[in-house]
Amino acid sequence: DLRKQVAPLLKSFQGEIDALSKRSKEAEAAFLNVYKRLIDVPEVTIKALKEKIREYEQTLKNQAETIALEKEQKLQNDFAEKERKLQETQMSTTSKLEEAEHKVQTLQTALEKTRTELFDLKTKYDEEITAKADEIEMIMTDLERANQRAEVAQREAETLREQLSSANHSLQLASQIQKAPDVEQAIEVLTRSSLEVELAAKEREIAQLVEDVQRLQASLTKLRENSASQISQLEQQLSAKNSTLKQLEEKLKGQADYEEVKKELNILKSMEFAPSEGAGTQDASRPLEVLLLEKNRSLQSENAALRISNSDLSGRCAELQVHVTEVMATAAEQRELIARLEQDLSTIQSIQRPDAEGAAELSLEKIPEPIKEATALFYGPSAPASGTLPEGQVDSLLSIISSQRERFRARNQELEAENRLAQHTIQALQSELDSLRADNIKLYEKIKFLQSYPGRGGSSDDTELRYSTQYEERLDPFSSFSKRERQRKYLSLSPWDKATLSMGRLVLSNKMARTIGFFYTLFLHCLVFLVLYKLAWSESVERDCATFCAKKFADHLHKFHENDHGAAAGDLWQ
Repeated sequence: DLRKQVAPLLKSFQGEIDALSKRSKEAEAAFLNVYKRLIDVPEVTIKALKEKIREYEQTLKNQAETIALEKEQKLQNDFAEKERKLQETQMSTTSKLEEAEHKVQTLQTALEKTRTELFDLKTKYDEEITAKADEIEMIMTDLERANQRAEVAQREAETLREQLSSANHSLQLASQIQKAPDVEQAIEVLTRSSLEVELAAKEREIAQLVEDVQRLQASLTKLRENSASQISQLEQQLSAKNSTLKQLEEKLKGQADYEEVKKELNILKSMEFAPSEGAGTQDASRPLEVLLLEKNRSLQSENAALRISNSDLSGRCAELQVHVTEVMATAAEQRELIARLEQDLSTIQSIQRPDAEGAAELSLEKIPEPIKEATALFYGPSAPASGTLPEGQVDSLLSIISSQRERFRARNQELEAENRLAQHTIQALQSELDSLRADNIKLYEKIKFLQSYPGRGGSSDDTELRYSTQYEERLDPFSSFSKRERQRKYLSLSPWDKATLSMGRLVLSNKMARTIGFFYTLFLHCLVFLVLYKLAWSESVERDCATFCAKKFADHLHKFHENDHGAAAGDLWQ
């Protein structure tokens, strides 16, 4: 009976529990839907605000760049036009130089002021941006800390409430269990209490979720207000920057001829007008055209002096070359004469002596014709008919020829020393000529720079044409490109390749190094050949010794042990 009475109650409790679980699931689903809809809202707004800020900054940069490019193009066009007009109005600008200098100073001060103002504005703008970013970060950190503190407090309160409710429930359960007449009522009470506890927990969770939603909505509204205020501040700053930019553009329009005046001053400063300090103070008050004329005169005089010295050096070099050719020709003749004398001496030494030992007679028939002509004075008219020379005349003839050979050798050494000295002087003159050629090319460059000004004559002679071709060859981009390519190839080599290349250049560029390298390779080859020959000889000796020992051993066996073998064979047959 009790079970029949409790069954409908249990069913009703079960249905209530199912309804509560269904309600909790629906509440969770609704909360999740709301949360999914609201979770992306603050991030989207922040991203949109950041994108707007970036767009504003990009537009500012683009505007500044376009304005700068337009101004630069305009300044370049103005500069080209002014440069064209400068050639026409150069004489009139000399009288206005002092005014231009004063104007340049004022413009320089104004430019420095504008630069300082721009720098200050930029620094202030950067400081404001950093300050705003720091404030936003501080606000976000404070908000997070407050949220964390609120959550911690709520958790602590919930834990305390749960502890209190659990204590109350435990007391109620204890009292009900004590009052319950049997076990089934106690079980019913326990299940009811557990369901009530779960229901209370679900209600608390729903309330907490509602509070979280409200808190998120409040933070969203606050972020919207903050972003709107920041956007308004940024728009104000943008308008202020636009106004300052317009002011700076107006200042730039007022200072459009600054580049022209600056270029004139740079040209004046680049020209070395005054050779000394005292002349520099006097040239400062003189006009530009007078200074240019004086500089041109000094350069022309220097060029004329260098031309004269160059012509003198070239004439001296030609004379030295002629002298060197003469010396070389005489040296060649002397070498031929020495070779002829040596050949004659060798023919004299090759003449056979008579069969009798100690006989010093020479036959004139066996002596060549040049020696006969050279020794005709020594024979005299009373030469013997037999055609033989005395021993004293032959010895005197040989001593004369040897002394003449020594004189020719000393003269040859003197001529070789003179030749070396002439070669050294030719090399020195060649280096000096190269340096003078480089100086002349530099002077031609200066003359070409001075001739670029109007009012100068375009007269040119053969020397200027020759140096103009050399100047153009020096400016040839292909030669500079080939040098750069060779340098690049050399730098791309490995260290051992660089070492090999440098050693090869060193050996090939020096006569002593080439000689040492030749004899070193010859010595190495000879050493290798000697080692191989020694190895082959030792191997052949060993082979010969082995064959000799084998032959001796075979002879010994054949000689001493043949009878023993015969006796042993006879014993075996018996």
